[in-house]
Amino acid sequence: MHKGIPVFLVCFFNLIQLIAQTGKLNGRVYNSINNEPIPFATVVIDSFKLTATSDTSGFYQIEIIPPGIHNLYCTFVGFNRLDFFEININAFKTTTIDFPLSENSITLKDAQVTASPFNKTEESPLSLRTISSTEIFRSPGSNRDISKVLQNLPGVGSTVSFRNDLIVRGGAPNENRFYLDGIEIPNINHFATQGASGGPVGLINVDFIREVDFYSGAFPANRGYALSSVLDFKFIDGNNEKLAGAATVGSSDIGLTLDGPIGKKSTFLLSARRSYLQFLFKALGLPFLPTYNDLQFKQNIKINNKNSLSFLFLGAIDQFELNKTVNDKITDSELIERNKYLLGNLPTNSQWNYTVGSIYKHFSAEYFYTLVLSRNHLNNKAEKYLNNIETVDNLVLDYNSQEIENKIRFEKTTSKNNWKINFGFGFENILYTNQTFQRIQNSGLIIKDNFSSRLTFNKYSGFGQISKNIFKEALTISMGIRADGNTYSDEMMNPLEQLSPRFSLSLKLARDLFLNFNSGRYFQLPPYTILGYKNSQNELVNKLNKVTFIQNNHLVTGVEYNPTRYSKITCETFFKKYRNYPFLLNDSISLANLGGDFGVIGNEAATSISTGRSYGIEIFFQQKLNKLFYGIISYTFFKSEFKDKHGAYRPTTWDNIHILNITSGIKLKKNWEGGFKFRLLGGAPYTPYDAELSSKKEIWNIYNIGLNDWDKLNENRLALFHSLDVRIDKKWFFKKWMLNVYLDIQNIYNNTIEDKPFFNIKRDAGGNLEENPLDASSYNSYLIYNK
Repeated sequence: MHKGIPVFLVCFFNLIQLIAQTGKLNGRVYNSINNEPIPFATVVIDSFKLTATSDTSGFYQIEIIPPGIHNLYCTFVGFNRLDFFEININAFKTTTIDFPLSENSITLKDAQVTASPFNKTEESPLSLRTISSTEIFRSPGSNRDISKVLQNLPGVGSTVSFRNDLIVRGGAPNENRFYLDGIEIPNINHFATQGASGGPVGLINVDFIREVDFYSGAFPANRGYALSSVLDFKFIDGNNEKLAGAATVGSSDIGLTLDGPIGKKSTFLLSARRSYLQFLFKALGLPFLPTYNDLQFKQNIKINNKNSLSFLFLGAIDQFELNKTVNDKITDSELIERNKYLLGNLPTNSQWNYTVGSIYKHFSAEYFYTLVLSRNHLNNKAEKYLNNIETVDNLVLDYNSQEIENKIRFEKTTSKNNWKINFGFGFENILYTNQTFQRIQNSGLIIKDNFSSRLTFNKYSGFGQISKNIFKEALTISMGIRADGNTYSDEMMNPLEQLSPRFSLSLKLARDLFLNFNSGRYFQLPPYTILGYKNSQNELVNKLNKVTFIQNNHLVTGVEYNPTRYSKITCETFFKKYRNYPFLLNDSISLANLGGDFGVIGNEAATSISTGRSYGIEIFFQQKLNKLFYGIISYTFFKSEFKDKHGAYRPTTWDNIHILNITSGIKLKKNWEGGFKFRLLGGAPYTPYDAELSSKKEIWNIYNIGLNDWDKLNENRLALFHSLDVRIDKKWFFKKWMLNVYLDIQNIYNNTIEDKPFFNIKRDAGGNLEENPLDASSYNSYLIYNK
């Protein structure tokens, strides 16, 4: 961040055409298993006690609702009550909320037994949090970015740099999986790090989101290849009455969203965004200028009450250029040196990616099945020239890579006699390509390394889960199993070698007090950058090294208490044990210690010998917005460790030890709202430089960066990080339009944090590299502080 400008002032305008000053709510109440309508169910807007009763087709409607944020619930005898918190009712269009109710075994005599109002499934009775679009939108300092909002939750760490990496319960950023309405996508951020997750800016438009289920453990069997978290985004359906739209202007981008009907049985959502982040970065004096664009589309077709079809598209184009004139108007010598260093090492980067898919659902009397077809494609290109002079002789790096996945998944869910059964299978066809030119140093000589890789193989999986409520729903148990295999190598071909059982239990100790437990074994394929790496002899190096699936065993226990229908207190302990993690042979470290930077990770020789562990305790309190207040307090104490090349446990790059988050807000009269977010993050470990090796002339002339001393893996730590964000909202409702303005102040008390310093070489007055006066084979080195 530019010295003297650590505070962002963000002003957001949202103008929507309105046709009235009161809103309407409608939707359908139905059985979640067979899609049969539930007549005479009661739908309630809790804040005003406005009610409606569903008709014989399950439809309901409530009119003359004051615009704003409201809590809703639906009840019917023989079914569990379903709550929706903080639903935004607009005056410009009808809000549609459907209530898929699940049956229970409670009789009228036992009607006092009630379910938790917070999202809680049989498969995942703990380690599951649900976030609404309203919570994403209003979160201070988050700029409508879901990744930043998730960092408020227990167990979720982050880096102090300008990135959205999700570090969940001490796991690396490549251990997370993302789903949009059941379609898997590889990443939810622009400028993705290939081989990991994360990036500086969120990709998904919050206007599309109804809610997000975030699993930090207890993963359902139908969600594979996750070791640390699963994010399941649930999109809204388009408006079924008339065309409507919204325009947004934020701190980094401008966007347009449209939605409306297509005929009588179909609706659509369309969103496009274009950033002007490059102008902001240039004004702040940063040496890199990112530009991003994204397009999102969803169409939902209700064929009839028994069949539905949805189409989804998500695409992005990202450009990353260097600001070569960044130092022209800067006088701060320390800042000038830092910028020179970054300009000398950052490559230019361009990415584009998309995910396209369809979801077909069919309902029968006692079951429904889902068929998902999808394709995702990532194209990643990076170039770097010595001294940024673009000539053939100065070319240092020319990297081109693609990842393509074609997928099919079938699931069937049955509910009968209070048993819930889910089973299915999946199949994927994979194509990975990599063409790389790189100048490297080998045995003191400068050589050019060219290699080309093309990898194709298939992945397959089968899964099943069975759940049961017993003792008048006082005890819930769930057992699942999953098996994964692929055709990459003989070591991973047999799915029985990757059996991943899981077991969950939830015991109701009192009316609002639960004891929860989960144990599971999970597998994840190493990144394609690992699997597709070839040497100069065109051999798949890591196939020869017998790289195999990463394994992670979870054990989680917790207590949940619901003081009111709008509040929840939980305490959870977790233990994660890693096996078969890729160990990078060139650097002699685990892949688990990489991934929090731009570019590519894992593109080198490895073997599956790395082991590690992560364990800790989480405390979480949440107050949903009732009338005036909302708030979240979460604290996590944990350790994240992997064995080094000598077999000793060392802290990983993600071992922050302490994570504290406090978020709170208040609704005031005349449509004013205020909130704040305080975040404290323990200092992350880092590895010091090998100054002697890095300053060698033959080394520096090729790498132009400091090389880490892996014999001192993560021996140093950064300072404690903390910041406070404050936000004020104001809404005006006029006859035909609404204006929503907010002021968002990030890092309000101007806290400065030092990240790992940069290793650099001194230059003389003419700009030439200085020789070490004590060693003619080395340059004269120094450290640049990175604030």
